[in-house]
Amino acid sequence: MKYVSSRNNQTEVPASIALIKGLCEDGGLYTPILEDKRFDLEELLNKDYKGLAYEIISYFLDDLDKDKLKKAIDLAYDSKFDDQEITPLNILGDLSILELWHGRTCAFKDVALSLLPYLLQLAYEKNGLQQKLSILTATSGDTGKAALEAFADVKHTYITVFYPEIGVSDIQKLQMATSIGNNVEVIAVKGNFDDCQRLVKKAYSDKDILQGLDDVILSSANSINIGRLVPQIVYYFYAYLKLVKEKQIQLSEEIDFFVPTGNFGDILAGYLAKKCGLPIHKLICASNSNNILTDFLHQGSYDLHRPFYTTMSPSMDILISSNLERLLYFVLKDSDKVSSLMKQMDENGIYELDEKTLSKIQDDFDSFYASEENCAETIRKYFFEKHVLIDPHAAVACHAYERYKEETKNERKAVVLSTASPFKFSSDVLHALGKQESDPFKAMEKLSDLSGCKIPQSLSELKDLPIRFDKAIEIDEGMDAIKNRLKEINNA
Repeated sequence: MKYVSSRNNQTEVPASIALIKGLCEDGGLYTPILEDKRFDLEELLNKDYKGLAYEIISYFLDDLDKDKLKKAIDLAYDSKFDDQEITPLNILGDLSILELWHGRTCAFKDVALSLLPYLLQLAYEKNGLQQKLSILTATSGDTGKAALEAFADVKHTYITVFYPEIGVSDIQKLQMATSIGNNVEVIAVKGNFDDCQRLVKKAYSDKDILQGLDDVILSSANSINIGRLVPQIVYYFYAYLKLVKEKQIQLSEEIDFFVPTGNFGDILAGYLAKKCGLPIHKLICASNSNNILTDFLHQGSYDLHRPFYTTMSPSMDILISSNLERLLYFVLKDSDKVSSLMKQMDENGIYELDEKTLSKIQDDFDSFYASEENCAETIRKYFFEKHVLIDPHAAVACHAYERYKEETKNERKAVVLSTASPFKFSSDVLHALGKQESDPFKAMEKLSDLSGCKIPQSLSELKDLPIRFDKAIEIDEGMDAIKNRLKEINNA
């Protein structure tokens, strides 16, 4: 399989190069040239999570050594996850909730990031590299800690994470601030996630940044890296096949997926699953009050001229959804058009699609958004009526499910992607359930007493860990911070 830039499809690279580089030099995203591949669902039906992961990942990353890839998958999906199914499915009648937060940092990012260091190492060996890898990552909350955990003390590798100083939960901030590893750095930015993301993307093409880095290669752990995106395809297949095995659906029967969406990576993985033959009727993009994607999917206009909200679902507090660019490439099949749209957004803060292109996208996608009140109400409803404890991100997706079912009256089975443990947002979840507690650790205890659910050990022990990182910078100090960090790595 070859990968091309979403902004210039003239140069093709193999998967291992796309993995290492992360972002294209022209600012585009490496996008797979998909053939008419259709996985045989019957052949996949009896595979466990690791076997399923190998079949799917080896197709997309086909220039990596197969035996080493299989071993990497075995090492990635081990006791780091507190459930041997890795992503267990909670079936609640017509609706099922796919729990993606059983890894070390209690967020769905663990599924891909537990594997990414191994993938990068295989790509590193494949291309006979000697340089150091410097991973620059922006996070809206969950990616940061999952990446820091995964890359701590990995050889040849250094990781720097930027996160918005205001806009992540107390627990998310503590997770990053207490990270271990001699090769990690965490920096808070006095801005929002989009500001952090712009810094990271700019570094890839900034001549002042790149000059003199003879011994360093830049890479990424965000979903702009295909090594983050591809492993997420697996759990869509897993959820579907689990429903078949539990006799909830027939093989080849279509279902819907509801995905809490910020940077558009998780839902794009579902789109790739559909392109490879998974019987998905619709992928429903669930937005919070930052509902730019809902407006776009309904109207075809991507307009950044809008307020930015800090919500109880911070991982979705994003206005610039990077992975949407890959979807545009798949639909338009024209990198020049994609490049033009991205230029319009950079220069004017807005671009618009024609009706034909929007209609193509709407064949596969729909979207709904939830206000903060909707979100709290859904947490409350699912706890007291369905006896399920969900976090604010899953609540946004569950609200989208309720809205969609009400509007369409369809009887299809549906899966909601539950992307984080409710204990990461214990104060907000507790508040939604009618209780008050601002201290996150006391809130965890009260939430555990109320729900009977166990607090994940990796979260409860945070209160006793030393703070290692407390640096905060202004937005305009970001490029200098990156330059200094890369010089430090280059000279290490």
